[in-house]
Amino acid sequence: MKRAGLSTEKVLDAALDLVDREGVAALSMRKLGRELGVEAMTLYYYVPSKEAVLDGLVERTLAGVETRPQGPWREWARGFAIAFRSALLAHPGLLPLLAARPVATPGGLATAERAAQALVDEGFTASEALHVITTLGTFVIGQVLAEAGRVPGQEGPDPEPDLDPARHPVLARALAAGLGTPRDHEERFHFALDALLAGLRPRG
Repeated sequence: MKRAGLSTEKVLDAALDLVDREGVAALSMRKLGRELGVEAMTLYYYVPSKEAVLDGLVERTLAGVETRPQGPWREWARGFAIAFRSALLAHPGLLPLLAARPVATPGGLATAERAAQALVDEGFTASEALHVITTLGTFVIGQVLAEAGRVPGQEGPDPEPDLDPARHPVLARALAAGLGTPRDHEERFHFALDALLAGLRPRG
């Protein structure tokens, strides 16, 4: 029986809260039911399975960062990468999910199709268009994983090395200049994104 006040969106909200605190590996229908004050079986009126919950989180993330593919392709691709990074920094617990789970929902596939078609219109083949999309996605995920440092549910990163300036003068200067700070992460992201976008082009 459906429960008054509960909806698919509220189930996904609770799932995201749980992932934010404990990570994707901790997500289960039983835990999710406890978060919402219901039995796990009640959730199946709103989502058919745990897999549907995971797909819903992927689709919600992509829908929240979608940049309409209009104008020069590098401009909207840059906008997508920047928005995707912001979304993942806000919810680093989603990183393992976005890294490993293919887009399979109607909304997510529609988003990918619009981007791919816009790239084909710019001279990319269908395969090249998909390569551009996946390359941008994996680039952002990798950058955010390094930037976040710790994903909920996992151990934190190893401490920074204690460098001897006499033996590693360049690395020591980089660390002294603020390597690993929020400003450094921001600059590194845009430096790498500029290089990546400049190198992506139709090969035919």
